Amino acid sequence: MSQGTMSVSSLNTKIKSLLETTFMHILVEGEVSSVTYHNSGHVYFSIKDKESSIKCVMFRSNANKMKFRLERGQHVVVNGSVSVYTPRGEYQLMTVSVEPFGQGALALAYDQLKEKLEKKGYFKQDRKKSQPKYIKKVALVTASKSAALQDMLKIIEKRWALLEVVVIDTLVQGERAAAQIAEALAYADTLECDAIVVGRGGGSKEDLWAFNEEVVADAIYTLNTFVVSAVGHEVDVQISDFVADLRAPTPSAAMEMILPDQNEILYTLSEMQERYNRVMQQLLGTKEQKLKAFSQEFQRHSVSRKIAMMEKEFENLEDEFKRVMQYQMTQYENKVDPLESGLKEKLDYALQLRSTQLRTLEEKLKLYNPKVKQKEGWAEVLMAGKRVDLSSVNKDDKFVITDTKTKLEVLCTNKEKI
Repeated sequence: MSQGTMSVSSLNTKIKSLLETTFMHILVEGEVSSVTYHNSGHVYFSIKDKESSIKCVMFRSNANKMKFRLERGQHVVVNGSVSVYTPRGEYQLMTVSVEPFGQGALALAYDQLKEKLEKKGYFKQDRKKSQPKYIKKVALVTASKSAALQDMLKIIEKRWALLEVVVIDTLVQGERAAAQIAEALAYADTLECDAIVVGRGGGSKEDLWAFNEEVVADAIYTLNTFVVSAVGHEVDVQISDFVADLRAPTPSAAMEMILPDQNEILYTLSEMQERYNRVMQQLLGTKEQKLKAFSQEFQRHSVSRKIAMMEKEFENLEDEFKRVMQYQMTQYENKVDPLESGLKEKLDYALQLRSTQLRTLEEKLKLYNPKVKQKEGWAEVLMAGKRVDLSSVNKDDKFVITDTKTKLEVLCTNKEKI
C-alpha cells in the first residue's frame, strides 16, 4: 500500500468517528417515505425532502414510547444521531423520538386512535347501553387517594347515601396507568354492579393520556356493565369519553348524572303518597257506594227479606181476610136476623101444624086402636099378621079375630056377600 492511501475499512471507520461525533442529538425535518414495524419491535423508516432521503431506525425501547403511529406522508421531526454501519459504509439516523411537524405527538396519536376506533364502530350510539333507572351498586375505578374520589363520595353522601360503593384503586397517570385501568375495568365488570364510573380529576394532556390509550378503549368496549367516563374537566375530551356509554364532564358530575337526588325523591314520594291517598279515597268512596248498592240489592233479593215480605203479605192477607170475613159476617148477621125471624115463624107454624096433625093422629089412634075401642060386637080381622077386611077373606082361609078380650083362630067355611 503506497504512502497516503488507506483501506476502505479505515476510511469507513474515520467517517463513522467523524459523523457520529459531529451529528449528535440533531433534529431532522422531513416526510415519511416508507415505514416498517418489525416483529422485534424495532421501527425502520425513511424520511425525505424534495432532493434526498435518509434511512432511520428506532429500536424497541424508544418505539414503545411513541404515542402515535408512523405512516407514509407524515411530516415529522426526527430527534437522533447519525450512525455509520462500517461493513457497508452506510449511515442512518439512530432515532430517539419522532414528533409531528407543527403538531404535538399526543394530538396526532389522539386523532389516529379516534379515527381507528370510529372505523371499528366503538363510538356507535346503537351499541351503547342504556342508563339503569335505579342504581343500587356502583364501582368507582380511580386512584383511592385522589381528590376526585373524595368529591364523588361527597356527592354520593349528599344525593343517595343508600348507594353501595366499591372503590377499585388504580393508577390514573404514567406509563403503567392504562394497563392498570383496563384490568380494573375488567374486574369491576365481574362485581355485578349497576354502573361503573372510571375517571380522575383534571390535569395536563400528558397527565390524562392514559384514558386515550387503545387498551383502555378496548376494555370499556367489552364491558357488560353500564360505564361512565368522567375524566378531567368539561373542556377535556378523552377517547374513553367516546367509547363509554355516558360521558360526564367531571367525576362529581358523573355522580349527579346517574344518582337520584334524595330530596327530590322524598318530595316525589310525598306527592305520590298524597296522590295515592286521593286516589284511594276516591276508589274507596266508589267501592263504598257500590257496596251499599250491592247491599241494598242483596237485601231486596235476600231470602230473609223475601220471607219477611211474604210474612208481611201474609199478615196483610190475614188482616184483609179478617176484615172481609168480619164484613161478610156482618152482612150475614144482617141477613140472618130476618131469616131467623122468618124461620122461627115457619118453625112455629110447622110445629103448630105438626102438633095439630099429631093430635089428630093420636085421636085416630085412639079411635082405631082395638085395645081402645069399646064398641060391642066389633073385632079386628088379621090374616098373616095384617089387618084385613072380611071381604078379602075367602073360603077355606084361616084368619084371626081379636077384640080387647078374646083372640079366635077361624077357618072360613063359607062366604057370602050381603
